[in-house]
Amino acid sequence: MRNPRPLEVSVALCTYNGARFLREQVRSICLQTRPPIEIVLSDDASRDGSVDVVRATVAECAAERPGPPIALRVFENPVALRVVKNFEQAISACTGDLIALSDQDDVWVPDRLERMVAPFVQDDNLWLLHTDARLVDSQGRDLGNTLFHALEVTPSELERIHTGRAFDVFLRRNLVTGATTVFRRALLADALPLPVEWVHDEWLAIIASTTSRVDLLEEPLIEYRQHESNQIGARRDTFKEKVRKALASRGNTHVERAIKAELLLERLLQLGDRVPPEIIDKVRSKIVHQRFRAALPASRLARCVPILREAMTGRYDKFGRGVRGVVRDLFESV
Repeated sequence: MRNPRPLEVSVALCTYNGARFLREQVRSICLQTRPPIEIVLSDDASRDGSVDVVRATVAECAAERPGPPIALRVFENPVALRVVKNFEQAISACTGDLIALSDQDDVWVPDRLERMVAPFVQDDNLWLLHTDARLVDSQGRDLGNTLFHALEVTPSELERIHTGRAFDVFLRRNLVTGATTVFRRALLADALPLPVEWVHDEWLAIIASTTSRVDLLEEPLIEYRQHESNQIGARRDTFKEKVRKALASRGNTHVERAIKAELLLERLLQLGDRVPPEIIDKVRSKIVHQRFRAALPASRLARCVPILREAMTGRYDKFGRGVRGVVRDLFESV
């Protein structure tokens, strides 16, 4: 069933000392072919005038473009909330049917919102949509690469997401980058509060994928800026870097992943019958796998048989990077 009225879009913009790039980012939002109804700015104790830049840019754009003004609501945190809770504050205050997440240093293509809203109009069961992005440097120069290439997204992963099996992909690894994401505000009823153990975008995506449909557009609809101040960036590892990671200490990686899976299970159980039983079973199996990896002995020789047995269960393929995970568990230090 089609929505009887146009879907309204809110933009959740989070800033922290981002004045250097904010004017270009905000202009690309305000001058969209389908502009949002509001920008909700949550500033995390910036000291560089970020809020003033946003206010001035929104006013500047209002004088340039026809139509109703874009509302601007501002939260200025006296003490930094950090990334996850800063985004939680911003998205909680949004009033639109759809919420577009925005970093402080990217640039949207002019028809980004128009192209991303259309699938939501066509499919009431679509709750979250994300896209590829073109990687650029601090000066906006094309790096000749895309986000999906940097993440080594496979044709199999794309096919699974397109055919309604996004949960299986996200249980292995997150492919959703917040700066490329639009989702229905109704998702917040299931997703809030955001656990700080998860990055906000991966949590929103995996929660949406348990009860509704998540999809992606393979076109790059933002310029995703890579620079020295990125809190979360995107770069494809070289072969040498992959080898170094395989031999590095695992630290608390698998303990933290087990905790994240346990938090996910707790939230999904709260959602009751809306979550299919097979999804609950998969999360429980993921917890078993991560606990196994966290408990591997320090001796590489002593790990061989247990790792072989675990590989035979198929859990390395279901919940990790398959052979890559096996190799890493065999060789990494503790």
